[in-house]
Amino acid sequence: MKQSELEELFAQQVKDRGLPEPSREEVIIPGRKHRYDFCWSKYRLAVEINGGTHTKSGHTTHAGITRDYWKVRRAQDNNWIIYPFTGEDVKDSVAIDEVAEHIDKVDKGKLLWMPISL
Repeated sequence: MKQSELEELFAQQVKDRGLPEPSREEVIIPGRKHRYDFCWSKYRLAVEINGGTHTKSGHTTHAGITRDYWKVRRAQDNNWIIYPFTGEDVKDSVAIDEVAEHIDKVDKGKLLWMPISL
């Protein structure tokens, strides 16, 4: 599956689970241009779907991995939780299961750590 197909599959999984609709391709860090695939501001949760992890792609080269890690660190510095997933995670429902569990725990006040709101 192509990256956009994986993202559309994940978006459909979110809808099918009845989860809150995330924003897409959102810039969550003031002053930065980097966009995150799916974002739930209420939960300070962002999802990055990294397809093509078995082939040479932007997510598997040294420069790509370095950029992806940098992006995660910047979001964490701004009190966001980042869940990076592979294409397999999306296809096997691992991604949607983990996101649904996180949202459920936050809604029930059962999360051990929750980022502060800025």
